Amino acid sequence: MDESELAGRPRLVGKAMLRHDDVRDVELLLLPERVVLLNKSGAAILSLCDGNRTVREVVDQLEQDFAATDLVNDVMTFLKDARGRGWVVVT
Repeated sequence: MDESELAGRPRLVGKAMLRHDDVRDVELLLLPERVVLLNKSGAAILSLCDGNRTVREVVDQLEQDFAATDLVNDVMTFLKDARGRGWVVVT
């Protein structure tokens, strides 16, 4: 893992919003003309992508929240996919 990738600051694109659907009790990513149903881990990752935290800080927070270790590869894979789909940008 390249250390510079861990220093990036991911954030949702301006047109995206995270929402909880109370009726279905699921997390959603709302985009223009699209709604993405997120699993628990995807929602947790995206909820931390505020443009202030680095990828390393996102990983550290998730490892703390889920009492897990070695999540860096999973988070990086998810963020690369989310970036490719136009959901997040990393600065």
